[in-house]
Amino acid sequence: MKTHIIFDLGQVLINWFPEAAFQQHFDDEAAMKAWFEKIDFNGWNRKQDGGRSFAEGLAAAHAAHGDLAAPLDDYLDRFGLTITQSNAGTWEIAENLKANGHDLYAITNWAAETWPEARRRYPRLDDLFEDILVSGIEGMLKPDPGIYLTLCQRNGLRPQDCLFIDDSAANVQGAIDVGMDAIHFTSAGDLRNELTVRGIA
Repeated sequence: MKTHIIFDLGQVLINWFPEAAFQQHFDDEAAMKAWFEKIDFNGWNRKQDGGRSFAEGLAAAHAAHGDLAAPLDDYLDRFGLTITQSNAGTWEIAENLKANGHDLYAITNWAAETWPEARRRYPRLDDLFEDILVSGIEGMLKPDPGIYLTLCQRNGLRPQDCLFIDDSAANVQGAIDVGMDAIHFTSAGDLRNELTVRGIA
C-alpha cells in the first residue's frame, strides 16, 4: 500500500523566530524574553493559530496587559521577518519524496491571517503538497484528533496509510492516536534515517 506523507511546516520546513518581529521594542534579548513570558506570548499565539482573529487577539492582550501588550500591535505587519529562514535539508527530502512518487500533504498550526505571507515567501508550498490543512482556517489545532482526520477525509486517505512528521512530540502522539505512523522531527539527517528504516525513499 502506498504511503502518504504528511509534514508539519513550522520548525520542520520553515523555521519560525517570533523574536524577529519585536526586536525594535527591546534593548536586549533578556528584556524580550521577560516580555514573552509576562504576556504569555506562546499561549496568545496558540489562540491565533486556533482561529482567533488578530483584532480579537490584540483586544484580549490589551485588556489583560494594558500598554505591555503594545509590541503585539505590529506583529501581523512584521510577521514576514519571523519566517525568513527555511530548513534546506528537509525541503530536499520532501522534494525527493515527491519525485519518487509519494503524495505529500501538510498539517500546520498557523494563523489564518499570517498564512498568506507564508505562501508568498514559499511559493513551492503550493507545488509540493497535494493539500495543506491550516489550523487557523479550520478552527482546530494539533494534536486534536479532528485535524488529522479532516485531512484524511477530504483527501480520501486512510490513517493507517499515512506517515506524519512533526517537531512536537504531542502532535506526533496525536497522529499515532488516530492510527498513523509518525516521526518526531529533530533534524533533516535524523528524518532521512527514519525514512530509510521504514524503506521509504
